[in-house]
Amino acid sequence: MDYVKFVNSDLQVSRICLGCMGFGDTQRGQHSWTLDEEHSRVVIKHALELGVNFFDTAIGYQSGTSEQYVGRALKDFSARDKVIVATKFLPRSQEEIADRVTGQQHIARMIDKSLQNLGMDYVDLYIYHMWDYNTPLEDLMEGLNNAVKAGKVRYIGIANCFAWQLAEANAMAESKGWAKFVSVQNHYNMIFREEEREMAPYCQMKNIAMTPYSSLASGRLSRRPGETSKRLQEDSYAKFKYDATTEQDETVICRVMELADRHGVSMTEIAIAWLLTKVTSPIVGATKLHHVDTPVKGVDLRLTEEEIFYLEELYVPHTLVGVMAQNKPETSNEKKVWSVGDQKI
Repeated sequence: MDYVKFVNSDLQVSRICLGCMGFGDTQRGQHSWTLDEEHSRVVIKHALELGVNFFDTAIGYQSGTSEQYVGRALKDFSARDKVIVATKFLPRSQEEIADRVTGQQHIARMIDKSLQNLGMDYVDLYIYHMWDYNTPLEDLMEGLNNAVKAGKVRYIGIANCFAWQLAEANAMAESKGWAKFVSVQNHYNMIFREEEREMAPYCQMKNIAMTPYSSLASGRLSRRPGETSKRLQEDSYAKFKYDATTEQDETVICRVMELADRHGVSMTEIAIAWLLTKVTSPIVGATKLHHVDTPVKGVDLRLTEEEIFYLEELYVPHTLVGVMAQNKPETSNEKKVWSVGDQKI
């Protein structure tokens, strides 16, 4: 395993981050493929054995049970100072807004609950999960800074945002002497490259780490055209993101397949090797051991400039989908893509 430092921090992370969205109480599972604690522990332990030290979860995953499973497994299988733990907080609920709970109060509640779930005194990276149009940015940034000052959070990150939002937030933090976002977690992979328009150049200029999710496009970049899986069949959220562009994406996927055959490796390794030329540490979800094995192998694969161009040249622009498509002020008749309890996401 290779490791890399977030430039604006002391965080030294593995080039692969284990995404823990699929772990948690199966009765509260947001997905049909949610793993129970016993099987989650096996995957986490295996990732640690392969050198993965970076784990990403969120309070919204399975009503906090993902955090609980991750925290207990890491306590049993690793020393706390040997792992980098990231978690995320949700926007204020409608009940909190009605009760006039401030952004600072909300973050204080959220981080304390996450730390309780994780069984930890601090998290290494605390991530603003999605832009909250109902809460003043200054209120949120001060709340995050308070969490850092209290020693509950080492660094802060942001997810599902536009480059202008990240720039605005960090400019405000800098003017106030507050903690700034050191990482961004957005949707980015070989068949969805809209991050290259503004976010990627901005992050490169400001030394902000990119830790994208959906690295394999919910499995589409790891399977030959026509092959399927339980997740591809049952993940309605992923279908919402990708099914409308199947034809245009398949041309790229075929080139991934071709290069995989040429190198004698899996398609996953090609997709990860490509992404690692662009970002700091992609997030890879896993419900089976080989879901960890193959991305880790991709860390050692080096693509030539000609191969990278060959993979990229057929890409066509995509419209925003998923959470990013919902990054706008909410209207009364608008429904969010998915929800956790009373929290819209």
